[in-house]
Amino acid sequence: MILIRRSFLVLILICLGCAAQSTQPDAARKSAPAQASASAQAPALAQKIEQQVRSYYSLPPDVSVQVGAIAPSTDWPGYDMVPVAIDGGGSKKDYKFLVSQDRKTMLRVVKFDLTKDPFSEVMSKINVSGRPVRGAKTSKVLVVNYDDLECPFCSRMHQTMFPEIVKEYGDRVTFVYKDYPLVEIHPWAMHAAVDANCLAAQNGDAYWDFADYVHAHEDEVKSEKSSAARLAALDRLALDQGQKHNLDKPKLEACVKAQDETAVKASMKEGDDVGVSATPTLFVNGQKVDGVIPVAELRAMLDRALRDAGQPVPAHAAVAPAPAGK
Repeated sequence: MILIRRSFLVLILICLGCAAQSTQPDAARKSAPAQASASAQAPALAQKIEQQVRSYYSLPPDVSVQVGAIAPSTDWPGYDMVPVAIDGGGSKKDYKFLVSQDRKTMLRVVKFDLTKDPFSEVMSKINVSGRPVRGAKTSKVLVVNYDDLECPFCSRMHQTMFPEIVKEYGDRVTFVYKDYPLVEIHPWAMHAAVDANCLAAQNGDAYWDFADYVHAHEDEVKSEKSSAARLAALDRLALDQGQKHNLDKPKLEACVKAQDETAVKASMKEGDDVGVSATPTLFVNGQKVDGVIPVAELRAMLDRALRDAGQPVPAHAAVAPAPAGK
């Protein structure tokens, strides 16, 4: 569910961005006087740094801010580097700030490497091998959605993409789903993901039909009176899809019974590595899209991705203007 599992600390990550500075032994020796001076005033300076971080980013009192030892910066003349660790309830993240050597100014600088394509780097970390595909089998625009079959927001996004968006872009865009069940709040999401993958192992269409049905009929599963009954309902739906698509029944039954979570957990770890913290999260050729977005916004992203790839953009039906107010 969007914003669930996104801890306050992750929100701070978005605000702060990413920057890393390196230190070298020679530079450290050259800046020894500055380090000595910093050591003498460390307690007072650390308090000032913490106050600035708390104030600017509106950190609540229960979030811990730990200011580390100052070291020279090799990239920014006149500034030293100070690490700051922010701990929001056990989820600790480290950041680096720049402090002027006269100790009057602190900066947060994001350094971009223009020789690299950040979107391509993200896509290189996402493994779609063997995943069921909708739309074009191969294309220059790949949409990857990290999905939770128990997530109502995922259901809304799913029903936006299928069938509407896939009908418009299906011959030019490839759609792939990866697993990211929010197990802390969705008790049967993991089971549903495993069942879906059991179907995918034999037939991609069976996987998509199962995903379509669960996203459209989530209340049917929720209406079952016990946890065991909800899991059994998911298994029945999976086996029904297996029968519909003439799958190997004993093989499917064995897979459903085994409930091997290995592949799902690997997908979740991959999602964490590329910055997924909630569902749905889409990547359009590596560009991240958090949460449910309007269909017009999704079209705009797909159109831009197609243009960037040198591909034609499909014609869109004109949208009727809103009625004028009286």
